[in-house]
Amino acid sequence: MTVTLDDIHAAEDRLDDPSVARKTPVDSNRFLSDMAGAAVTLKMEHLQRTGSFKTRGAYNKLVQASSGAVERVVAASAGNHAQGVALAATTVGLASTIVMPRNAPQAKVDATRGYGADVELVGNTFRQAMSHAQELARGDNMLFVHAYDDPDIVAGQGTLGLELCEQVPDIDTVIVPIGGGGLIGGISVALAGVAPSVRVIGVQTEGAATVPQSLDKGVPVSIDDPDTIADGIATGSVSELTLSLIEEHVDTVVTVTDGEVAQAILLLLERAKQLVEGAGAAPVAALLSDHLDVTGETVVPLLCGGNIDPPRLEEVLDHAMTDRVQLLRLRVRINDRPGRMADISQRIAAQGANIREVRHERTVEDLDVGEAFLVFEVTTSGRGQAENTVAAIEEEGYEVERVN
Repeated sequence: MTVTLDDIHAAEDRLDDPSVARKTPVDSNRFLSDMAGAAVTLKMEHLQRTGSFKTRGAYNKLVQASSGAVERVVAASAGNHAQGVALAATTVGLASTIVMPRNAPQAKVDATRGYGADVELVGNTFRQAMSHAQELARGDNMLFVHAYDDPDIVAGQGTLGLELCEQVPDIDTVIVPIGGGGLIGGISVALAGVAPSVRVIGVQTEGAATVPQSLDKGVPVSIDDPDTIADGIATGSVSELTLSLIEEHVDTVVTVTDGEVAQAILLLLERAKQLVEGAGAAPVAALLSDHLDVTGETVVPLLCGGNIDPPRLEEVLDHAMTDRVQLLRLRVRINDRPGRMADISQRIAAQGANIREVRHERTVEDLDVGEAFLVFEVTTSGRGQAENTVAAIEEEGYEVERVN
């Protein structure tokens, strides 16, 4: 079982309905180019109708199955594959049941239902959802659609590689996120066939990095409970099919931290005006890390997904702003007398910082009678203003502790 360039060209011919999968734009970015010392062009696959590339593979699979005995398709997904299968199934006239982990982002659950699927929430991990979906698919006239361990799925994702070569003909390096490996497997086969000089870089997050171990051992290695903010690539495993394609065609696989991914999400919002999920930001995190040298190259980070729900976005932005010292939580010990909050607030305001929230803490173990803590959540322009703010409070004899 493998995937060839001919398979990808055939998938490209099938993906002729722009209401299902369209050619997504590319955009050069001067800010990222300056940071990386390279010509950076972003591939905007997060602007696909379902918010990710997954519809390409799902439609390529299901348009071939719609004329047979299949009546219902079943899939398991943390979110993006779910939406791709739901839209593709509805488009070709098949019913669909999608099994998602209970902790799947609500935005992805709602969108999957919106594309016409019946959604079942089972388990707390992708692997638990997968096990239940495979049980369901044992019924008559049912077809299980795997997220990545399927040549038709991989070939459909590979159409992105052909598209990249058309849009950025001078490309030197493409950076691709890896979950189960279907996307990078398909893209790497396409590029090996039409642009073999292009370097293919894969990226995973540390809490879900199965590929480095799998490459070392020569067999797929699984993680039972992947831990990462990039839920779109938290599959916990690759397959024999995708691992073989990675071994043959991918040049390098790097890992990044969740903190680096959070910073990439914030940078893309600020400097590219693009909102992406963790999996979509991982290639930019890799680009800006110390793991890659792309100096002087034309490099394309693939923004593969934009399905991030508001609670996760708030969490990510708070984390990224904390790393930049643009979000401070300061605990100030005071004598609990009238006017103390006003006095400290004025000193914070005098430095140009802004108070988002403040609260009293009086029932804390190490406080003496008559003392309290004031906990301020403060936004600043960065490290310099933050340090000046803390210093201005301390100058009046207050004891200040940064608690984030």
